[in-house]
Amino acid sequence: MSAADGIKQYTVRATPEAQEAGAVALAVASLPESFGPAAGNNQSDVHVISGQPGWTAEAAEAITAGARGVLVVNPAPEGVETLAVAAARHNTVVVLDQRWASNPAIPAAEDAVRSMSGRAALLDTVATAAVGTDSGELFADHLAAVVRIAGPLANLRHLSRGPHGYTTTAVLANGAPVAIQGVVTNARPAALDFSLLTDDGGVSVTLPEPVAAWPAMVKVTGPQGELLLPTIYESAHRATWRRLKEHLDAGSNSSDLHRFAAHTESITALS
Repeated sequence: MSAADGIKQYTVRATPEAQEAGAVALAVASLPESFGPAAGNNQSDVHVISGQPGWTAEAAEAITAGARGVLVVNPAPEGVETLAVAAARHNTVVVLDQRWASNPAIPAAEDAVRSMSGRAALLDTVATAAVGTDSGELFADHLAAVVRIAGPLANLRHLSRGPHGYTTTAVLANGAPVAIQGVVTNARPAALDFSLLTDDGGVSVTLPEPVAAWPAMVKVTGPQGELLLPTIYESAHRATWRRLKEHLDAGSNSSDLHRFAAHTESITALS
């Protein structure tokens, strides 16, 4: 790590799989004062890995080797208890770069939805992904974003699931029904659509793929009419890197692993 004009820059090393899945080079290049590539075989401050099965063991190895931060791209559901202990012991920041749950529009969407949650009548959400996407991976990404926005779901149950998608039901905290559908198709752009209806309005959210800085759309509807929340032109990848930098600078811990543990528990119970 070097410092210039009081700005801390952290060195980065990524596995080839993570480079491709997380557009790492692009994200790092967009934050040149915060991150830069590690030189030669030198130990990097930040290690980036792909979230394929076994990622928790790989992340723990990076922590033991001295990484100050670990960024995981598209983590598969997996137990994180041992990793969390290692991160706490070594004071290492672990952040998860998730397909939709890491979108920078999520906090505003969460605030809008939580303010109406007591009056929720129905939540309908559809995720679309390109042909070749594993429907199980799509569901995990889909559920992570829905729970981030709407809060914990109860009575989660698959009605159908196959290579072309899934239909799943649940209920919100107030008992309102939830419909979660996934479609693997090239007939429409990959995205996540979220629509919460209340007695007098609701919230609609559209989250794009994180491959570019396409903006999410968050609209709040009520007796006063429809309000489009401020548009953020930033990818989920870049937002994750900014969050990592904030934790590294402050020496604070991320809550990502704690949240992901609950997510994994829900997926495991459903399976």
